[in-house]
Amino acid sequence: MFDFFANIFGYVLNFVYNFVGNYGFAIIIFTILLKLIMLPMSIKQQKTMKKTTKIQAQVKVLQDKYQNDTVRLNQEMMDLYKNENMSPFSGCLSSILQMIIIISIFFLVSRPLTFMLHVNPEVINGYATEIQENSEERTSYQEIAIIKEKGAEDEKVRINMEFLGLDLSEVPSKNFSDWKVFIIPTLYVLTSVVSMKITTNMQKAKMEENNEKTEENKEEEEDAMAEMNKTMSYMMPIMSVSIALIAPLGLALYWLVNNLLMIAERLIINKVCKDV
Repeated sequence: MFDFFANIFGYVLNFVYNFVGNYGFAIIIFTILLKLIMLPMSIKQQKTMKKTTKIQAQVKVLQDKYQNDTVRLNQEMMDLYKNENMSPFSGCLSSILQMIIIISIFFLVSRPLTFMLHVNPEVINGYATEIQENSEERTSYQEIAIIKEKGAEDEKVRINMEFLGLDLSEVPSKNFSDWKVFIIPTLYVLTSVVSMKITTNMQKAKMEENNEKTEENKEEEEDAMAEMNKTMSYMMPIMSVSIALIAPLGLALYWLVNNLLMIAERLIINKVCKDV
């Protein structure tokens, strides 16, 4: 499944690359195009998030009222979602799709010869064997190594990965001596934290707007949100750093641009859909 999506994304990325002639700018344009395609789903997701936050007080009341009757609780919850024109599984489906896209993009930037240039597998395997025989160091990204070592002499495996003085084929964990390889991952982590804080602040603001809640429910939900935010504040940067350090910079660039677009998207959608 991931290969399927990576292959489709590869055709789009290669199409853009043939116009701009630069891997970094191609990734930026590709990310913008993908974000535009996903915009209707993002709008729906943000509306669902607002509605979910809005009905938390009602959910809490139902949970307290039917805490000893699971069947009745489930029925009342389904009725609540139905009355609010919501699906309890909409958030899960969106998260699954986003995960599929993330993994597919990882496949794409890790194996650009296969999914972007669609080079014959025999050519890739031949070069990979040759590089492995001539090098004592094993690499997790064979196709990246082929581009770096054979791209100058064979245009079939040539991709211009120089971007604003950075080599997007580099893997930070393999180049600790070069501080420049940490620029994009660092910016990616910072934008991840900003994006997370914007999302949680929006949720908190929506909760405060809900006048139907009791003070007790407000305090309980705010404490739960504070605990969740505290956990996320630690976990997200750690996960982000871990992934960004072991992946080619092309992936970190995609995530960075995606984060910037997501921040703008959430602010704009939140303003437009303020009354939802």
